[in-house]
Amino acid sequence: MKWWHSKKDVHQVTDARPSLTADIHRREISYLIKMGIRTLCLILAVVVPVPWPYRLLFIAGAVFLPYIAVIGANERGADVPPPTFQTPEANQSEIPRHRREIGS
Repeated sequence: MKWWHSKKDVHQVTDARPSLTADIHRREISYLIKMGIRTLCLILAVVVPVPWPYRLLFIAGAVFLPYIAVIGANERGADVPPPTFQTPEANQSEIPRHRREIGS
C-alpha cells in the first residue's frame, strides 16, 4: 500500500443531517396538524351535542394542544446537536493591543 492511498473516512448520504429548511418544514407541518386538531376539538366542544365527559375531553384538547404544538415546533431534530459557541483563536502573528506603541 502506498503512502498516498491512506484509508480515509467514507461518509454516506444517510449520515448527513437534514437541512435546516427540511427541519423547519417538518416542524411547521407538525404544528399545523396539531392546531388543526385543536380547532376541530374546539368546534366539537361547542357544536356537537355530546355527553359532558366527551365535551370535557374536547375542551381539554382545545386548551392543551397549543402548548404541545408550540413545544414541538420549537424542538429541533433529535439528531441535530445543540449550537456551540466558540471564540476564535487569537491571531498569534498580530501584536496585542496593549503592547503596541504610539505611532506604530
